[in-house]
Amino acid sequence: MNKTKSLQQVFEDYFKEKVEKIAALPASGSYREYYRLRVNDISAIGVYNFDKKENEAFLSFTRHFLSKDLPVPRIYSENLDQGVYLQEDLGDTTLFSKLNELRTGDDFPIHAIEIYKKVLEQLPLFQVSGNEGLDYSVCYPRQKFDKQSMMWDLNYFKYYFLKLAKVPFDEQLLENDFMKFSDWLLEADNDYFLYRDFQSRNIMIQKGQPFYIDYQGGRKGALQYDVASLLFDAKADIPPSIKEELLEHYLEYLSRHIKVDTSSFKKFYYGFVLIRLMQAMGAFGFRGFYEKKSHFLASIPYAINNLTFLLNQYPLDIDLPHLEKVLNSLHDAPELKQFTDKKNHTGKLVVELNSFSYRRGIPVDLSENGGGFVFDCRAIHNPGRYEEFKQLTGKDSSVITFLEKDSKADQFVEDALTLVKPSICNYLDRQFTNLMVNFGCTGGQHRSVYCAEKMNTLLSKEFSDTIEIHLHHREEELKALGI
Repeated sequence: MNKTKSLQQVFEDYFKEKVEKIAALPASGSYREYYRLRVNDISAIGVYNFDKKENEAFLSFTRHFLSKDLPVPRIYSENLDQGVYLQEDLGDTTLFSKLNELRTGDDFPIHAIEIYKKVLEQLPLFQVSGNEGLDYSVCYPRQKFDKQSMMWDLNYFKYYFLKLAKVPFDEQLLENDFMKFSDWLLEADNDYFLYRDFQSRNIMIQKGQPFYIDYQGGRKGALQYDVASLLFDAKADIPPSIKEELLEHYLEYLSRHIKVDTSSFKKFYYGFVLIRLMQAMGAFGFRGFYEKKSHFLASIPYAINNLTFLLNQYPLDIDLPHLEKVLNSLHDAPELKQFTDKKNHTGKLVVELNSFSYRRGIPVDLSENGGGFVFDCRAIHNPGRYEEFKQLTGKDSSVITFLEKDSKADQFVEDALTLVKPSICNYLDRQFTNLMVNFGCTGGQHRSVYCAEKMNTLLSKEFSDTIEIHLHHREEELKALGI
């Protein structure tokens, strides 16, 4: 039986109604698959996950939290042999999407602060009340955020972010600092429930009230970790002053459940912020660099800004010289330059215009809009086949002459312009802020460079007052950086 049929079966067995509609929900950062099943006014979320232990952890935690009257989704039915279960439909509005809906410009709206405060008032209920009587034997993959767990996260950052972003480091010196850092973090009290992924996309907002999902990675750990996860959530981009206000609010409510030594809490808090940021950046690297999911790479500038702020404003009470050297180098790391903040400061439509080599993959759209245009120039007669052009680029006069006379490159760009112009006009009318246009060829040196330059000239002539063009020849820029 396939997964959708299994989900339909558990739905129909539970609700005694035949499913009328089943629709896949957008993929998340995990390998779980979510579906919405409906009939009449009944709606439920079906989950398929091949990892049985992870399913058992989520279901066990959910039943425990429901017994404590915590706001988590009800479980309707399950068939773990088929890897499926059915849970309450809490809608589509996450805290992150609500924040984007409320936010205008760089301001952090009052209503968003109120929602975050409500969330932080409820967090101690999970950490302290939820901790009582919880069956930690179902935790997966570890029962505690211990030395082993920390080293997994730190090495995740090392191998999937630093290595893939080509950031240089000394393996042994970094390992020494990782060992020292994790030992220091373990000095904090770590006998509470640690949600593990307590961030804005895992909090649903229904009728103004927060509900909590995706805590299957929970285990015992320190109180500081989950607060750090929420307040330093990269894409939420909470201003520093608001972070401080929210932290104080959390500590006030935590003190209603346990005795809190504020100075001791804060001593370790920023260390947990750091390890959480590194774990998140490891995920951005794995999902983005390795799995080629570009929207994860869009979080990198926010994470680096968080790191820079943290290192400058809240130095740790522990000496980690090589780790700090590596982290301080990220802002200027050549491979990460393409992910620096590209916010539109002019009010114009920003057109990101790139030439690239298909060998390195299509350039990443950091505007989070996705889409745009990708034109494959490999059908154009290639000057790179001829010895006299091999060391030149599409900006050199002899290559330009070749492409204008001995190929149909001009017509190719004119045809591309015919497709791009309506989108620019439409985007301007709708006050959109970003559009990406890419030209690719085999080496990213001749044809794609020529086409991008030609498109730049044509667009600048026609839309000089209404668009701002950011022209990048990716392979040329990386070569200049020695990459």
